[in-house]
Parts: sequence; structure tokens; C-alpha cells
Amino acid sequence: MFGEYSLGDLGAIVAMQGFAGLILFSVYVLMALGLAIIFGQMGVINMAHGEFMILGAYMTYLCSGFFQAHLPSVFPAYFFVAMALAFVASGALGILVEWALIRHLYRRPLDTLLATWGLSLILQQAYRSIFGAREVGVELPSWMMGSVQATDTIEIPINGLFVMAVTVLITLAVAGLLFASAYGKQVRAVMQNRVMAGAVGIDTGRVDRLTFGLGCGIAGVAGSAFTMIGSTGPTSGQLYIVDTFLIVVFGGAASLLGTIASAFSISQTQSTLEFFLSGSTAKVITLLAVVAILMLRPQGLFTLKVRR
Repeated sequence: MFGEYSLGDLGAIVAMQGFAGLILFSVYVLMALGLAIIFGQMGVINMAHGEFMILGAYMTYLCSGFFQAHLPSVFPAYFFVAMALAFVASGALGILVEWALIRHLYRRPLDTLLATWGLSLILQQAYRSIFGAREVGVELPSWMMGSVQATDTIEIPINGLFVMAVTVLITLAVAGLLFASAYGKQVRAVMQNRVMAGAVGIDTGRVDRLTFGLGCGIAGVAGSAFTMIGSTGPTSGQLYIVDTFLIVVFGGAASLLGTIASAFSISQTQSTLEFFLSGSTAKVITLLAVVAILMLRPQGLFTLKVRR
């Protein structure tokens, strides 16, 4: 197999596979960040997280069509507006779901699993009724098309660079919000000891509602970024939900750094194996490796240390 390629060709192939893994890593991080916040703080198993992502993707699709039809002069900048709308729409729906459904099911994780799984089916049918069963795609601005010539044999797609830049900015923003703000202190206090946080005057219900909305909003931004690398359909979110839960559990449910490290290791492993094997085989081997590691270290790669 390798005899057909020169050393330079193999280097270029490895570099391209690595970059493909970085794009997959970016989408995984955006998806897993929101889920890690929700699952890590509230213990809610949100099986509808993928549908919040797809809501963001559909908002981007609607925004693309609106700008093309009514504001063509500013169409090159529409994607920034679309990401903001995706965050607001998914976050607002998340706050509504938390108030109407999730707040009644705290400390009942299996019930949240069943309830959010039912919610995911409802949202899928709603998307199918509103947007149709066929997958849709967005029209990217011209400046996102094409690629950057890194070397004579390596080309890096511009939209992939944009996805990675968005991931870095959002990750830094979330880290700053959780570790350098009054709201972040309240979130971490509730995460570590909900009863004591409530005893010192923190409105734990409000923190939960805003945190659930934040996690869903980040998923919406992930959906907006997802439109650059794939088409959007009513059930597209289900393609990523298992991988996202795997990343959160493997990294450590309450660890932001663990989520990032887990997403990187899983995406790079899967992307590298896909060069040698089929996509399904690569995914199975990656899953088995993660399960084997979790058997040896059930708490994940990183754990949150709490004084007792």
C-alpha cells in the first residue's frame, strides 16, 4: 500500500488527515462543551442535544436564504449574524425546555434521559414538518471558499480554518465566563455543592436555567459551524450525539480541559484510522479503545477535586 507513495506524498497525506481530524475536533468541542456544562453541573442526560445543534444549523440555513434574497450587498458577512441567531434561538429554546420540563426531573437522571429522548423525537418531527425531510445546505460567502496553499502538496480549506478559529474563540469565552466571572463562580459552586450554594443565597434554579440555556446555545453555534462541512437534515444531530456523550464521559463530566483533551484524542484517532480502514471500522476501534480506558479509569481523563 505504502510503496505507491513517496515519502513526501505520505507526509502530505498524514498532514491532510491530521487537519481533517482538527476540523472534526472543532465540531466535537463545540458540541461537547455545551453537553459538558449541562451534564457536569446538573447531571441531566440531554439526549436532545443534537436537535439543539440542528436548530442552529437551520437558523443558518434561513439566514443564508434571507440575506441572499433581501440583503445581497452584505451577504459576505451573513455567517456572523447566523451564528449569533443560532446561539440565541437554541439558547432560548433551552431555557424554555429547562423551565417546562427539566426542572421537574432533577436528581432523576434516567427520567431526564427518557424525557429528552422523547423531546428529540418531537423536535425531529417538527423540523421535518417545517423544513421537509430532505437535507438542505447553505450558500457559503465567497471568502470562505477555496483553500490556502500551505506547501506544494498541502492545501488547507478556508472554511476549516474558520471553524477552528470559532472553536478557539468560543472555548476561551466559555473558560473566561466559568472561571473569571461572578456567574461562573456561582455555576462552579452549584456544581460542587448544590445544597451549600443554595444555603449561602445563590439562586440555584436561575443558575440551572441559564446554564442549560448556555449549553444549548453553544450547541446551536456548533450547528452553525456544522453547515460548513455537511448538509442539514431533521435527524443529522443523532449522528453526533453518541460521540459527544463519549467525549464528555471520557474527558471527565465536570472538566472543561478534559472535554477538550478527549475531543482531540478521539477525533485524531478516528481520522487517522479512517485512512487505513473504513469509516465504520475506525469508529468501532476508537469506541472500543475508549471503553477499555474507561474500564481502567472510570472517572475519565480529568476529575474535579472537591474538598470534603
